Amino acid sequence: MVRNEKELEAVILVRRPAQRYHRGLVTGLMAGFALFVATNWLVLKGGAVVGPHLLLLNQFFLGYRVTFRGSLIGFAWAFCLGFAAGFAIVRIYNALVGLRPSGTAGPT
Repeated sequence: MVRNEKELEAVILVRRPAQRYHRGLVTGLMAGFALFVATNWLVLKGGAVVGPHLLLLNQFFLGYRVTFRGSLIGFAWAFCLGFAAGFAIVRIYNALVGLRPSGTAGPT
């Protein structure tokens, strides 16, 4: 339990760097899971031509195909891209918040 404001501030400062990675992990998992589900949905749906629009992602994600194996490769690529995007957004946000004068009130 935190006894005073100094201890609370120390706890927050220790946990703050971990939050950057946490946001990146969540964004990466969401992006990877979305691509995994979309790919497998089309694979299970089947048909003569399976996911021609989703197949265009193989231009960016090497090894990606609209197959179960491709969904695993796509998950890895989307996770990496999502992690990088989430991490960058948090870094930019923290940098912008750091530019704000300390006496101004933040969002409520």
